Amino acid sequence: MKVEINKLPKNQVELTIEVSVFELQPFLINASAKISKEMDIPGFRPGKVPYDLVKDKIGEQVIYEEALEQIIKKTYPQAVLDNKLETVGQPKISVLKLAPGNPLVYKAEVSLLPKIQIGEYKKIKARKKEVKIDQKEIDKAIENLQKMFGKEMLVERPAQQGDKVEIDFDVFVDKVPIDGGGSKQHPLVIGEGHFIPGFEENLIGLAKEQVKEFKLNFPKDYHKKDLSGKLAEFKVKMRAVYKIELPALDDNLAKQVGEFKTFEDMRGKIEESIKKESERKEEQRFELEILDEIIKKSKFEEIPDLLIEAEKEKMIGELEQDIQKQGMKFDDYLQSIKKTRDQLKKEFLEPAEKRIKTALVLRHIAKEEKIKVEEKEIDQEIKKTLEIYKNNLEIKKQVELPEYRYYLANVLTSQKTMEFLKGFAR
Repeated sequence: MKVEINKLPKNQVELTIEVSVFELQPFLINASAKISKEMDIPGFRPGKVPYDLVKDKIGEQVIYEEALEQIIKKTYPQAVLDNKLETVGQPKISVLKLAPGNPLVYKAEVSLLPKIQIGEYKKIKARKKEVKIDQKEIDKAIENLQKMFGKEMLVERPAQQGDKVEIDFDVFVDKVPIDGGGSKQHPLVIGEGHFIPGFEENLIGLAKEQVKEFKLNFPKDYHKKDLSGKLAEFKVKMRAVYKIELPALDDNLAKQVGEFKTFEDMRGKIEESIKKESERKEEQRFELEILDEIIKKSKFEEIPDLLIEAEKEKMIGELEQDIQKQGMKFDDYLQSIKKTRDQLKKEFLEPAEKRIKTALVLRHIAKEEKIKVEEKEIDQEIKKTLEIYKNNLEIKKQVELPEYRYYLANVLTSQKTMEFLKGFAR
């Protein structure tokens, strides 16, 4: 087998692979046998018809075409391995010559894993910060629990601070209704600040069936850029007013919430939970600081478009899952931010490149430092997953696939490498 390598832009290569007539023989014989299984020739069992007879019946070109896929499946990976190429994704194959009695010649265009000139990673100037819990965070969490167990009572009086109300409203800019700016029987609690500043204050004193019109400016940092800073007219109709009776902050509330005997026990558990979450976030920040420092010190070959596009698709998929977990449809989310899927993908270009560089750094260091994951470690992780999802047959099928083991090996290797790097942070 002859292989010629031609470098292309964007860290891609073109392999011209020539497979000799001699090397083609086993593939042609197998293809002939496969074809003959569908042939009915007197005196021969299906699959046992001699090559020359099959050739005479259907033409040798048909046999070559039948063998082509298997030839490429075998010779392309061998060409990559022999030339020590680290490829990414599937190759683009184009056949140049496929004719009986001649060598097979085809081209394979493929992206390469970008090479990296790693920066100094054993002198990292990064430090993990001490996590301190603000008592206001705990108070806020308890207040939210208190609201969850509050009782709503319909009242026939004007709305007050802290009341839950249902309203119909419309929003106009330059006397034109804004897209998606109206709602019917919209629930909100006055004082929680879910609307723009000044909106909820205008609801105070409004009784059932009363209508009020007022003007407010959207904040300059409003998430919808086409509305930021603009003066808007609001028309609101009060539909219902509910007084909220909050339970006392005592042991009874703790028992209502869950497996707590006393209020202090509940407060302690909430503090512990907030601290763990804060520590997790600080750990993530610390890891990103380490990786950012190494990335800045490193030099990367040009990243292939294939890798960037795949990472952007992965990021879109992750966002879509997060939106669905919140009970929203992804199309509705895109409509709310007034962006298409393609526009969002363009915005993901920079973070996608950074994620790829992060993966390249971890992979390079793991290889250089010979950081590996044992099969028994993978088995243990799979066992943990199966214990958690023991009644989920779909997940059981997924974790038993070879692809999942490969994925898990990469994840665990990256985790080990990250722990290795933390040892050098100062």
